[in-house]
Amino acid sequence: MYTEKINAGANLNNNHQNNQNSRLKILIIDADHKYSQRLSGYLQSLAVEVETSPDLPPTKHADQWLKDTILIVSNQPGEANIIGQLQLLKSAGRNLTVIMLTSSLSANHYLTYLQAGLIDHICSRHNLASVFSAVRAEISCRQLKRENEIYFKNLTRLKLDHSRHIRKSLELEEIYDTTVENLMTALDLRDVETFGHSQTVTKYCQVLARLLGITQATRLDNIRKGSLLHDIGKIAIPDSILKKPGQLTSDEWEKIKLHPTLGFGLVKEMKMLAEVGHIILYHHEKFDGSGYPRGLKGQEIPPESRIFALADALDAITSHRPYRAERDFCTAKEEIIKNAGSHFDPQVVEAFCSVDIEKWERIRYETTRLIPSFEEYQPLLKNKKSAQGS
Repeated sequence: MYTEKINAGANLNNNHQNNQNSRLKILIIDADHKYSQRLSGYLQSLAVEVETSPDLPPTKHADQWLKDTILIVSNQPGEANIIGQLQLLKSAGRNLTVIMLTSSLSANHYLTYLQAGLIDHICSRHNLASVFSAVRAEISCRQLKRENEIYFKNLTRLKLDHSRHIRKSLELEEIYDTTVENLMTALDLRDVETFGHSQTVTKYCQVLARLLGITQATRLDNIRKGSLLHDIGKIAIPDSILKKPGQLTSDEWEKIKLHPTLGFGLVKEMKMLAEVGHIILYHHEKFDGSGYPRGLKGQEIPPESRIFALADALDAITSHRPYRAERDFCTAKEEIIKNAGSHFDPQVVEAFCSVDIEKWERIRYETTRLIPSFEEYQPLLKNKKSAQGS
């Protein structure tokens, strides 16, 4: 058996096609050497490597040399032997395509083999255009198959990366939430008068937000974070002012009033979303413009800050303070209604009043039942001070 190797890709139309077909070989099996040469030249523009041989190659080690091969076989005497050899080559060769060249009279005879997948294309030996078309179609099919394989590999990798990113994001979100809650618990512990205040106000805010039609999970979560962090600026306020038992001087009060701005500065560096920063910066603004730090009025105050103002007052009125006893929710409701339009947004007041007092009491109980009461915490604080003094 002789074989002749022809570099049919000498004159390439484009480099991309050459890269795509560099692994692909065409092997022409025909006893007529002149016909093989003619067909090879005809396939030149397809930019593939072409070899010719008068006989079918042996099946020994066919899985190696027939990989990614288009086998063009002419109709020859001894048909049964050819079909038998093709069956062996087809089973051994990886990604082998068989194009059978026949006379017009014998083409229908090969239909059974075409249906069985033993032959992939049937072309007239004398119609070089049909052979060219079959080879080009096979090359295009293989290119699409390779591109699909690359696409699915990349898609699988992207899905895995996406899953990892989601898991990492959830882990970071959980760490972030835990850090925020622990930070505010530590801040509450620093000021015994407001111990547990952040958690309670946060729950009130979320209930009020839903009553006012805020249902987006992301926005509700931002309101939760802003409520927890609303007093974070007090970290910068000295204990001598924050824990002063008597009345504050005007200078000390001015320093206290800095905590919204200081807190906003902290979270601004953390690149938190708008609702979080709005609550921190504007939670002491009043509806009539008499609040601080900017004296905003009415709709100038962000809605989440107007919600927080009422929730904050509700908890303050119903909580214990060393200078006064806690008051009941009915008293708190009366005071909130009395300050609608001055301290509070009337729409937020209306939403608050749409819920029975018993439900607000239940919300407070469910939120604070695991938090020690002021009376329970006082002995712990005294013991801590005694230990520090000794």
